[in-house]
Amino acid sequence: MSFLPVAEQLAVIRRGIEKIVPEEELAQKLEWSRSTGNPLRIKYGIDPTGIDVHLGHTVPMQKMRQFQELGHQAVIIIGNYTALVGDPSGRDKAREKKLTMEQVEINARDYLQQVGKVIDLSKAEVHRNGDWFGKMSFADILQLCGKVTVAQLLTRDDFAKRFKEEKPIFMHECMYPIMQAWDSVMIKADIELGGTEQLYSFMLARELQRDAGLPQQIGVMSPILVGLDGVKRMGKSLGNYIGISESPYDIMKKFMQIPDDCMRMYFELLTKIPLSDIETLLAGHPKEAKLALARAVIGEYHNDAAAVEAAQRWQNEIGGDALPTDIPEVAIDASLIEADGCMQAARLLVAAGLVTSSGEARRSIAQGGAYLGESKERIASHDQRIKVEAGVMLWVGKKKYCRMK
Repeated sequence: MSFLPVAEQLAVIRRGIEKIVPEEELAQKLEWSRSTGNPLRIKYGIDPTGIDVHLGHTVPMQKMRQFQELGHQAVIIIGNYTALVGDPSGRDKAREKKLTMEQVEINARDYLQQVGKVIDLSKAEVHRNGDWFGKMSFADILQLCGKVTVAQLLTRDDFAKRFKEEKPIFMHECMYPIMQAWDSVMIKADIELGGTEQLYSFMLARELQRDAGLPQQIGVMSPILVGLDGVKRMGKSLGNYIGISESPYDIMKKFMQIPDDCMRMYFELLTKIPLSDIETLLAGHPKEAKLALARAVIGEYHNDAAAVEAAQRWQNEIGGDALPTDIPEVAIDASLIEADGCMQAARLLVAAGLVTSSGEARRSIAQGGAYLGESKERIASHDQRIKVEAGVMLWVGKKKYCRMK
């Protein structure tokens, strides 16, 4: 097999990467691969703890696809045994919810279907780490644990933090990085992909590979993708994520909400758009940049036609003057309606669920951001009396609206 020159491969690999450890060995491995015609074995592990793959998960998957396109061998580890433990990375306490083997297997099948939207599974190896951990005897486990000291485990940031704060660290959690590292031994990984929080496990894998007489892997680590809030890492538990199986329009709406200063990270990590073109987009209007970003991602996980349609619908309904097509109906509590069938504007916005308090309602109205009817007649004051009638629309801003019933 012929491979691109090492310098060209490195240019592809380094895009959107925060850390390569040890970096000096990467060019050597690529040169060996090119001179021998042997593809490198690229490892990426997934614990099927849920069924929604979001864009944060796809960052290392996109890098895996790039390695595939460079001619290397993708090796996917489905962590059906590590999922029973739960990854402690970045957590200040043990996971409370424990999964059954049946739940993990159901999740694994759905995960693979979604992963196939990014990685070419027809050319990838897929292994479940239960294939080797399930065959281990207690003596085997003791022997494996004997390769790692408690002092080494406490160099992990999450464990060190908990130890300092006198928070519990359970023995089964200590097994997780050891199991993850042993996966690399079993599949003879040359490179492992993941986030920067995985550094400890990646380096432990190198030690275990050395002990087994194998070439040592290199960790290629992506930055942590922030969620829609622009602050915390994208995650299902925080509700700040974009799922790759969501509808094109839902994805579009979420992208248009991201903070402007997140766009560079999203463009570099989630799209194939050349870096020079990204600079041009970011130099223009933020709305146009976000539309281009959303279209690129939707096109990746749905298709280009769906991306164009979603963008046009957003422009019409949110960015333009057309009525939304998914207007929710909200029942107004009859006990709140006065004898003449009216309510004060501020109270009505709260009753409709468009704001959470009278104070927020008053501010929205005072700032000219509350409207009535399909023609969006501005509500003049917080005590304006509004007739409560079925089918009449209420608005707060462009994104909160409902019909009364």
